[in-house]
Amino acid sequence: MSITKTLVIMSFLSSLFGATAQDTSAIKILSTTEFKQGISKDSVQLVDVRTALEFQSGHIKGALNIDFLKSNQFLEDVHKLDKEIPIYLYCRSGGRSNKAARQLISLGFKEIYDLQGGYLGWK
Repeated sequence: MSITKTLVIMSFLSSLFGATAQDTSAIKILSTTEFKQGISKDSVQLVDVRTALEFQSGHIKGALNIDFLKSNQFLEDVHKLDKEIPIYLYCRSGGRSNKAARQLISLGFKEIYDLQGGYLGWK
């Protein structure tokens, strides 16, 4: 079985059976001001989980685009990130980034920050 299929199955089972048991305290929802302060630090990972088209229409400088809606590719790409370095997520309005954050918890990420209101609130 390929690693992608294994990751998808593990993620699905985790979200199915572990959603209520997840420790969502690892996810911090930040205001625009707090988010700007956070991403100004040296050692952070900034991830835009919107589609490539949304990303091309405007994004936060330095962001890596990992489309949450492309679940197989999303899982493959986030496994390349460092689980020990804080990760800052955003989407258009906050829904997808919150779902992505929950998935990152199930994958072992420790420190996750989500932009309140998403990119719409940033602009």
